[in-house]
Amino acid sequence: MSKLTLVLLVLGLLSLPLMAQDYPRVEVFGGYQYLYSGANTVNGVSVPSQNFNGWDAALTGKLTRDFGVEGDFGGAYATISGVSNHVYTYTGGPIVSLSTGMIRPFAHALVGGIHLTSSEFGVSASQTGLTAMAGGGVDVRVDRAIALRLVQADWLYYRFGSQTVAGVTVPAYSQNNNVRVSTGIVLRF
Repeated sequence: MSKLTLVLLVLGLLSLPLMAQDYPRVEVFGGYQYLYSGANTVNGVSVPSQNFNGWDAALTGKLTRDFGVEGDFGGAYATISGVSNHVYTYTGGPIVSLSTGMIRPFAHALVGGIHLTSSEFGVSASQTGLTAMAGGGVDVRVDRAIALRLVQADWLYYRFGSQTVAGVTVPAYSQNNNVRVSTGIVLRF
């Protein structure tokens, strides 16, 4: 066996892992989100349901074709009775998908944090708490590098600890009747 044949054989064997990568290893999602915050009672005060609009972004690292780890970040905004409200979520966790041609349904379970800021007349208050999301969606492949996220729907739970704001103690509270719906574009690398 000549040296050239041996070198070509070794190079060919070394390139096998590259040829085996027949699926994107990284996905980046960006798009619109609608957040519905269900009615709640905090310290005996009834808080009506609210509607928020904003953005959603996610970064997914694929460990196999159908399993990966996702980081999801979102911001939602609404003005309620003259009070400007901003809700930010930052979560991470596993994602599983089923690759079936051009359509790829997926499901994920994410945990992390939530940050709420409310302001009116130059006075601002904020809280940071824990959040969990569970849900899924459907991506439709446009080509190898781009997909459309037709829909992503998530159940959203959050919990805030007690806090004192301007001398007033706000007790701990949680809420589990929230829904987030997103749509947008997925870039696949």
